Amino acid sequence: MILCCGEALIDMLPRPGDDGVSAYVPHPGGAIFNTAVALGRLGVAAGFFSGLSTDLFGDLLDDALRASHVDTRHIRRSGRPTTLAFVTLDDGQAHYLFYDENSAGRMLEVNDLPVLGDEVEALHFGAISLIPEPCGSTYEALMVRERDRRVIMLDPNIRPGFITDPRLHRTRIRRMVSMSDIVKLSDEDLVWLTGGGDDGAARSLLDLGAGLVVVTHGEAGASGHVGNRKIVVPARRLTVADTVGAGDTFNAGLLAFLSEHELLSKSALAGIGDDALEGALALAARAAAVTVSRTGADPPWRAELG
Repeated sequence: MILCCGEALIDMLPRPGDDGVSAYVPHPGGAIFNTAVALGRLGVAAGFFSGLSTDLFGDLLDDALRASHVDTRHIRRSGRPTTLAFVTLDDGQAHYLFYDENSAGRMLEVNDLPVLGDEVEALHFGAISLIPEPCGSTYEALMVRERDRRVIMLDPNIRPGFITDPRLHRTRIRRMVSMSDIVKLSDEDLVWLTGGGDDGAARSLLDLGAGLVVVTHGEAGASGHVGNRKIVVPARRLTVADTVGAGDTFNAGLLAFLSEHELLSKSALAGIGDDALEGALALAARAAAVTVSRTGADPPWRAELG
């Protein structure tokens, strides 16, 4: 099982009403939630760990996970509210305004951490769940606890408007990079984290301790960096509806390929060959392309990928 550890929230997406007036419609979302859903739809054993509310939005999130065959046994439910993210779209690019004070996800604490069995082979972390407290420290504590026993993947998924202390957050992300077997980030995230967007910036994360660094470049495709090697795959060409959930689905495609080809172990990742890395990046790009072709975070089912 791949356990996705991080936020679940409600994306309030703008949609035109029948009278022509725009309205906001609630959709289950959150970067780590989206990756869990995408993994489940790709036929990979996936679980989810976060704090969910017992309110109607929390039920909506729980139902969506179960509908995509995601294991929910590790979720912590509470009466605190659900995080809301109001989304605006600019030429298909998503921008977010978060309402997260005292939420069920944000108030997750170290004593809420789950006991994990041997069935959990990898943990995936990232996104806004690493910014606020106490949940940011809670997820980092889980990574520290499990780093030597399971594969760790990190996607910082930077949201600058949500980060009140950039220096502090960069320090946390760099600590977590040093504990990660796989780090995936966008070219914009790479610039925010390192100050550069070239191959040298990607290799600087390898120098911190990451085993494999994957950088997505939008329409220019994606690159994988391991040791002194670099593998590049092109993006799939299609009409973009919006980019909500694209990177999250890419993460799921990458992890799905590695799991299916018995490469989701520390030793296998350390010796991954060029063909395998190219295959993983290609499946990730194919899955992400389906997501951007339709509105909202709606990852593909495995049958849709052929």
